[in-house]
Amino acid sequence: MITGKRKFRELSDETKEKISTSTMGRPKTARHKANISKGMQEYWKSVPNRPQPSTGATTTPESNGGVE
Repeated sequence: MITGKRKFRELSDETKEKISTSTMGRPKTARHKANISKGMQEYWKSVPNRPQPSTGATTTPESNGGVE
């Protein structure tokens, strides 16, 4: 199912280039820029970072709920 929303913050360089190209040269007022900035700050608060891959199968008491 494609929802059109991001699952993680990271984007490919190709996608970043497409976004940059499509918005290049469009004039915006200072008020418009401030509103975009405010909206994006709120949006990015809700998008998580991509989880880091685990480096091994070792567990610590803290990571497994204190059970050894």
